[in-house]
Formats: sequence, C-alpha cells, structure tokens
Amino acid sequence: MDLDNAIISRKSVRKYLDKDISDDIVEKLIESARLAPSAKNRQPWRYMIVRGEVKNNIADIMTHQLTKEKTNLSDRYCPNNSVNTTALAIKQAPILILVFRNKDDNWIIGDTLSIGASIEHICLKATDLGLGSLWIRDTVFSKNEISDYVGKKDMELVCAIAIGYSNDISNSPKKKNLNEIMEWY
Repeated sequence: MDLDNAIISRKSVRKYLDKDISDDIVEKLIESARLAPSAKNRQPWRYMIVRGEVKNNIADIMTHQLTKEKTNLSDRYCPNNSVNTTALAIKQAPILILVFRNKDDNWIIGDTLSIGASIEHICLKATDLGLGSLWIRDTVFSKNEISDYVGKKDMELVCAIAIGYSNDISNSPKKKNLNEIMEWY
C-alpha cells in the first residue's frame, strides 16, 4: 500500500477478529516506530507488547479504576464511559502495545511529540499490513496502576495501542475540510 492510501485508509478500530498476530508482524510495527523522528534524537519511547491474560487484566484495571474514581471524572475527560468501550476493544484485540517514557519533567513536551510521531508510524504500518489499530488515551485514568502491574513503576505510561485484524465495518468519521484547519498569512 502506498503512503497516501495508508493515510486515507487508517481509522480507529474498536472491533477485532479472533485472529492472532505473529511476532514478526509485531516487530515490523515496532521497527517502523523506531524510525520515527524525535526531538534532539532522544528516542524516548519504550514499548511493551502484551497479550492474553495480562492484556485482559490491563483492561480490567482500566474499568476498575474508572468505577473507583467515577466521582472525580467528568464527562469532559471521559465522555460516554469511553474507558469501558476501550477496555472491550482491548480485550478483543490480540495485541496491546503499552507506550512508556522515562519520567523527565524537562522533556515532557518534546518527548510526547516524538512519541506521538512514533505511534503514528505504528498506526500507518498497521494499516499497510492489513491490520486495524486503536490509539488509546483512556489509560491516563489508570496509568500508575497499569505501570505497577507490568513492573514499570519507574516509567510513565503515555498511552497504549490496540492492534488486530479489523472486524469494524463502520465508515471513518468525517474529517474537517482543509479550509477549516489551514490559513495562509
């Protein structure tokens, strides 16, 4: 698939087929992330691949934390219980990639932008390989609990990415027109 088609075809997938992904394919995804640009070439990303029971337990941690903290979470931060929907998608997907960075207050913006570029590389490569992906922010409500669970207390969980063969037949959401987001000066 060429780059333009991958960009056009990529969408957030929340329904997956019950079909495993080979280690070779996972390594191709992470290899594409490794090649992303990063501020000052810091390459701040660390990826943990989880499957099976560990992956499902992470989804349960997310929903448990949401229930526990519900009074502290407004619809502004967690609309329509998106955490529950995301947790179901995680359980369906054969692979969950946890995205970590070192805790370094001086580099939060630069590292976060760099990690975002590497995640987009993963999502585009997944599309190129015939896979669906879901870039997950909903881990923010339970990032400390998830980090503790997988033995990464010393790192910050930035987000996660669910990967699998898509079983989602919905259309991509409408995107804003170019003239709505760009202006010339």
